[in-house]
Amino acid sequence: MADRFFPNTMPSFVDEATVQESFLEGAKDPLSELLYLPYRTVCEKLKRVALDLKETIMKETWVCKGGRVSDYTIYTGALGTAFLLFKAYQVTRDKNDLALCSDIIKACDSASHGSGRVTFICGQSGVYALGAVVAKHRGNEQLCDHYLTKFKEIELPKDLPNELLYGRAGFLWACSFLNKNIGRDTISPAQIQAVVAEVIKSGRKMGKGRCPLMYEWHGKKYWGAAHGLAGIMHVLMDMELKADEAEDVKATLRYMIRNRFPSGNYPSSEGSESDRLVHWCHGAPGVSLTLIKAAKVFSSDEFLQAAEEAAEVVWNRGLLKRVGICHGVSGNSYVFLSLYRLTGKVEYLYKAKAFACFLHARAQTLISEGVMHGGDRPYSLFEGIGGMTYLFLDMIEPMETRFPAYEL
Repeated sequence: MADRFFPNTMPSFVDEATVQESFLEGAKDPLSELLYLPYRTVCEKLKRVALDLKETIMKETWVCKGGRVSDYTIYTGALGTAFLLFKAYQVTRDKNDLALCSDIIKACDSASHGSGRVTFICGQSGVYALGAVVAKHRGNEQLCDHYLTKFKEIELPKDLPNELLYGRAGFLWACSFLNKNIGRDTISPAQIQAVVAEVIKSGRKMGKGRCPLMYEWHGKKYWGAAHGLAGIMHVLMDMELKADEAEDVKATLRYMIRNRFPSGNYPSSEGSESDRLVHWCHGAPGVSLTLIKAAKVFSSDEFLQAAEEAAEVVWNRGLLKRVGICHGVSGNSYVFLSLYRLTGKVEYLYKAKAFACFLHARAQTLISEGVMHGGDRPYSLFEGIGGMTYLFLDMIEPMETRFPAYEL
C-alpha cells in the first residue's frame, strides 16, 4: 500500500506566529523552510511558479500544436488549458489570457463536433458552458448567446449513465456552472428537474435494499467522485430537491459512512475490500469533499465529523506519487481548503499549504527522477502539472478556492 504514497513526515501543524527567525535562517531543507514561512509569503512564491508553468503548459498544449486540437476535454485536453487560463485571468486580470482562452475554446468547439459526449469535464457541455462564461467576461454578448444556444440544443441519450465524467451528473454540473456564472435560470429549472428526476429514478431502482440510491458504470457500483456515489450526491446537493429526494441523499451518505473501511478510507466500489486508493476519483478525498458539502447544505455536524475523519486519511496517505488533481497530491490538497472554508480552522489551511509546499519543493525533481508520475498527459489539468498550477493559483485566496470542475 505504501508504495502508492510518500510517508508524510511534515509537522501536523505549524503556528506561524511563533516561528523564530533563527529557525528560518538555519533551515537547510527547502520544504521545511516553506512550511515555516507565513502563508502570504508562500503564496507569492506559488504565484510566480504558477504563472511560469502556465506559459509552459500553454506552449506545449497549444502553440507547439499549431492551434490544432485532438483532445478537446477539460480532463486531459485543450479545454483544460483554457480553464487554467481563465483561472489565471481571474488572478491577474491579464486580458491576454482571456483572449487566448477564447481562441482555445473556439478550436475545442470545432473538435468536439460529433463526439456525442455531453458532460462538463469530458464533453460538449464543458465547451459551451465555459465558452459562454468567457464570452461574458469579454463583453461579447453575441458569442455568449451563441454558446448558450448550442448548450440548450444538447440532447441527452436515453442510455446515458449517471456519473460525473460521462453521465447525467456531469451535464447537471454544467447547468449549475452556467446558472452561477451567467445568471439564475439561464438553464431553466424545468430542464434541470427533468434530468434530476431521471438520476433519482435510476438510483432508487438500483438501490433497492440497503442503500436508497445506487448507480452503476461499466458493470461496477462505484462510490467515488469521478464515476460513483460521491460525485452524483455532490451534484444532487446543488439541485432543488424534494424532501424525500434530499432524505435519500442523506441516507445514501450515511450508508457510505457506515460501510467505510476501519482505516477511515472509503471503498472504490460496492463490496470492494481493497483499501488502497486515496484519490479524488476513488477513496476518501472525493468522499470528504462531498461530506463537507453535505455538512453545509444540511447543517449537519454528523457529516462534518465524517468529513474531518476522511481528511485525516488524506493527511496520512494523501501525498501520492502522482501530481494531478484526479489521482494526485494536487487534488487531495483541496480537501483541506474546503474544510478551511467551512470551518475557518487555521489547521486546515496549514495542511493545504503543506501539500502545496511539498509540490513546490519536490514535485519537479521527483518527476524528473521517475519517482513521481507526472501523468500520461503531463501538461493536462486533471492528470498533469496543469492541476498543480491551478492549485497554486487557487491558494492565493483560500476562501475562494474551488476544486476545478467539481466545487462551484
